[in-house]
Amino acid sequence: MATKERGRMIMAEIGVVHGRFQILHLKHMEYLLAAKMRCSRLYIGITHPDDLYLGGLEADRHGIRKSDNPLTYLERYEMIHDALVDFGVRREEFEIVPFPITRPEYIFEYAPKDATYFMSVYDSWGEIKCEMLKSMGADVDVLWRKSEEEKGVTGTDVRTAIALGRDWQQMVPRTVYDYILKNGIDQRIKDNAVFTG
Repeated sequence: MATKERGRMIMAEIGVVHGRFQILHLKHMEYLLAAKMRCSRLYIGITHPDDLYLGGLEADRHGIRKSDNPLTYLERYEMIHDALVDFGVRREEFEIVPFPITRPEYIFEYAPKDATYFMSVYDSWGEIKCEMLKSMGADVDVLWRKSEEEKGVTGTDVRTAIALGRDWQQMVPRTVYDYILKNGIDQRIKDNAVFTG
């Protein structure tokens, strides 16, 4: 557990974060790096690792459509790995694992239970996940609570910009931009875009 002792932060040995990372963007990096600063070793959990985990919980409004989840687990793994290394995080200080948030009974099959679970909370889904992890006995440390208006760039913003042919390079880490173009993921997002209005 990361605690304060006489005004200084004591680092947790192990920390855990989680997210869909559909597409890894700079606000995700802010979250990952803030958590890494508070622990020696960080586990990054990728939610909705495959289609079996889409639509598992009613409150999970972004985990139900394929257009919201165009990247595979492996693609997200590689983007997170490359971005963290590029930002100077040593490879031995992090792991990337599946994080089945819609099947919470399996979370501790992938992520260590005796860790500090760092969260950023912006909406009711964030609050639900926070309470769910606490009810499972996880030590939850909320890094920040902000309104949705304060959230900044989102994966939806990045995917929409790609689908509409707008500039999106400044929203993501350099390595992510290169990865998306190299693997033709931008075209997949354009082909599968769903716009409602």
